Amino acid sequence: MKAVKVTCLGVAVVGSILGAGAAQAVDAAASPTLGRIKASGTIAIGHRTSSIPFSYYDSSQKVIGYSQDICDKVIAEVRKQTAVANLQVRMIPVTSQNRISLVQNGTVDLECGVTTNLKSRQQQVAFSTTFFVAGTRLLVKKGSPVQDFHDLSGRAVVTNAGTTSERILRKLNDEKKANITIQSAKDYGESFLILQSGRVAAFMMDDVLLSGVRTMSPNPTEWTVVGMPQSFEAYGFMMRKDDPEFKKLVDGVITGLMKSGEIKVIYDKWFNKPIPPKNINFEFPMSAEVRKAYEQPGDDAFE
Repeated sequence: MKAVKVTCLGVAVVGSILGAGAAQAVDAAASPTLGRIKASGTIAIGHRTSSIPFSYYDSSQKVIGYSQDICDKVIAEVRKQTAVANLQVRMIPVTSQNRISLVQNGTVDLECGVTTNLKSRQQQVAFSTTFFVAGTRLLVKKGSPVQDFHDLSGRAVVTNAGTTSERILRKLNDEKKANITIQSAKDYGESFLILQSGRVAAFMMDDVLLSGVRTMSPNPTEWTVVGMPQSFEAYGFMMRKDDPEFKKLVDGVITGLMKSGEIKVIYDKWFNKPIPPKNINFEFPMSAEVRKAYEQPGDDAFE
């Protein structure tokens, strides 16, 4: 097994080009999170239920996806660092509304979903190295008069409650005095049902998640993603603040995947090949923003 040296947040680490791509040297005894995991023999992972293709249930109710594949690499490293061979993984579903509080109160050790790294959120939780970058756009019915955000004036739009998209949409509405009626739904499924019902003209969310909703719908060709991105969202895993050793471990694994190139294999698996449950190809090529995130790993918030 050949060892290679990579840099993560200014710390030299030694890792393998196989597996997780990095064996981050951490002081497990100095990490409250790793100490608790070792003592209990359990790690609590927050996941999403329908964020295709990042974190969602397959036909047997197993959590799968791009985020989960990366998360599994982290779990393997936690098992190694804590020396808990039979480490139990407790999967906890989270929503946009409760995900931060569940990390803060200790219910979840690591949230592996589709959470945007924001400076405001960094006051509450810590974020890992960015593993994906998305743009906020609109899902509309093909042939809709809504083709960009300026077409939303006087119309109704739905988005998921507690998301960056909701905040941006409300700010846009206020600044442009656009008279947009904003509906907030609990999750992607409910937002799409509202869009399908005709009660709103568009569904605003991150482009890759909208592509997921479209791809998994009964008639994908009826829907299209439109509009210039109103923001770019840096996705990271969330964990509790003030535990630098645990963050070092998580960042080391993710950065190792990027340095070794394994992250591109994981990306190709979920975005360029048929995926469960319908075995449909997302056909979502890697963007320049995602490529840059892989080439220059970091945990900076975009805003």
